[in-house]
Amino acid sequence: MKKSEASELKAPHDRVQFQTFAEFWPYYLSQHSKKSTRVMHLIGTTAGILAVIMAVYTHQALFVLAGAIGAYGMAWVSHFFIERNRPATFRYPLFSLRGDFKMIGFMIRRRDCNADEL
Repeated sequence: MKKSEASELKAPHDRVQFQTFAEFWPYYLSQHSKKSTRVMHLIGTTAGILAVIMAVYTHQALFVLAGAIGAYGMAWVSHFFIERNRPATFRYPLFSLRGDFKMIGFMIRRRDCNADEL
C-alpha cells in the first residue's frame, strides 16, 4: 500500500479488513497523525513495560493490571480527544501492539514513520 493510499484509510476500521501487518501499517499511521498522539502512546507503552518489569521483580501481578490500564488509557484518550478516532485495538490487537512498538522505534531513532517502511 502506498503512502497516498494511507490518507484514504481515515474511514472507521470496521469497514476495512486487514490480513497482514503490511496492509495495516499505513492505516495505523493515518490514525496516529498528530505528534501528541504518538507521544501519549510512547508514554503509555513505556509505563506498561515498566509495570510488567515491576510485576516480575516484585511478584505482584497487580502491576500488570495497572500497566495495562495506564498504557491503554493513555492511548485511548489520545485517540478519542486528540485524533478523534477509534482505536483499532479490539479488532486488531496484535497488529496494533506491533504498530505501537514500530512507531515507538521510529520515535526513539528520531525518524518519521513511513508507510513504505516495514
